[in-house]
Amino acid sequence: MTAAQEPRARVNASRMLGRLTLGRGALIALVVLVVLILADTTYRSDQAPQAGESQKFNAAAYGAATYASKVVPTIEKKAVDIVTLHKAIAAGTEAAGQRYGNREGTGPYSYAVTLTGTAGEVNGGLLRVEVPGADDARVAVQVGPAVNGTALRDAVGFIKFGQFTNQVDYADAATALNEQVKARVLASLDAAALDGKKITVVGAMTPLTADLLTVTPISIKAAS
Repeated sequence: MTAAQEPRARVNASRMLGRLTLGRGALIALVVLVVLILADTTYRSDQAPQAGESQKFNAAAYGAATYASKVVPTIEKKAVDIVTLHKAIAAGTEAAGQRYGNREGTGPYSYAVTLTGTAGEVNGGLLRVEVPGADDARVAVQVGPAVNGTALRDAVGFIKFGQFTNQVDYADAATALNEQVKARVLASLDAAALDGKKITVVGAMTPLTADLLTVTPISIKAAS
């Protein structure tokens, strides 16, 4: 190397060293950035709701949380004697509903009800009950295995469609309450053994006419 080339070689070596130093600095900065991104990332399972989705309605949990703590005491508090309701409905469905019942929108009225009468035979999941003062009405109590309708949901007055995401969830809430009746009231009931005995029933009904009264029970007890 000549004396003239030596300064130029030193300059080139200095530039290469600067590039190498810059490269290491950029690499370190990149590693730090990746670590920060990973630390700030939240991971979720495939079952978790997607962005913009609501959590799926758990009907069974709703029924368990609502039935005993809210529905039962409300039905017991609001229950009207079935003879009184029978006469009121026969006199005028709308007036009876406004006075004693609840409904969502323009659907039929539902009522909290109590009755005392003599149990008859079980037929098609219904226990017939002869109630003094309502002799011209067919009074029956649902005793399973199927429990149908939305009477419990609709009679209480505090369960509204707007509380649910859609019609399916609203319907599932009613079904979940019926499932609670099956588990808590009917599972240990020998309905056939009640034939001829005097019983008191508290529950809910959604009658379409005054002469057909079908009750979904929250309690069935021997009457004194």
